[in-house]
Amino acid sequence: MTITLAIDCGGGGIKASVLDEAGTMRAQPLRVPTPYPLPPELFVRTLVDLGGKLPPAQRVTVGMPGMIRHGVVVATPHYVTRNGPRTKVDPDLVAQWSGFDARTALATAFAVPTLVLNDAEVHGAGVVAGIGLELVLTLGTGLGSAVFDGGVLAPHLEFSHAPVRWGQTYDTYVGEHERRRLGNAFWSRRVRGVIEGLRPVFHWDRLYLGGGNSRHILPVQLERMGDDVVVVPNTAGIIGGVRAWSIKGTNGEFGRSAT
Repeated sequence: MTITLAIDCGGGGIKASVLDEAGTMRAQPLRVPTPYPLPPELFVRTLVDLGGKLPPAQRVTVGMPGMIRHGVVVATPHYVTRNGPRTKVDPDLVAQWSGFDARTALATAFAVPTLVLNDAEVHGAGVVAGIGLELVLTLGTGLGSAVFDGGVLAPHLEFSHAPVRWGQTYDTYVGEHERRRLGNAFWSRRVRGVIEGLRPVFHWDRLYLGGGNSRHILPVQLERMGDDVVVVPNTAGIIGGVRAWSIKGTNGEFGRSAT
């Protein structure tokens, strides 16, 4: 039986568990605060230390924020800051993270096959039905996204960093800071407004709302979004760690990860 160590890396915390081939957790999830400042070496060490507290696994899946291509970090929004989300960006950290081959570094550190994807993509792998065009939005520190067409993962788009209103990006407009500032009622209305604005862009068959903050969306606003919008558990970010190995990308490369 193949056991997968699944690690869900966020701006505020890093969670991990081990799962069997059916996606059943074989240990209670563990969580540690995301340390800052966070150079790549500390990132790798933090994940290895966390994994070491769980039963042994034969492979590792890591979901992390930002633009990840073929396991290499193109850009990451939170880990380049000095003290975490919404703090000052450190140019030295930007340089260290840009082009960092996270897949190879983690595969070497864990000494098992390793897959590194955007965290919303791993989340989506745990929930998509593989029918039609499915959009996954994760609501947490910021806004994550992934698109699947017939179960095939499309190239990642960081549209969350596009401007939306009042000089804000989607990432900040519906992120955790604004939820706390506005309260769940007004924030839920804002989320619904964003979704209605994206509807004619994607024409999805199904939209999944995940991430830790999806549970804060008021039922009345969720109902107004329509039957094609559903909230999924945040545990999908870990459960997707198993299914991610069978999900195909448009280049067909997933599952042939570094060892």
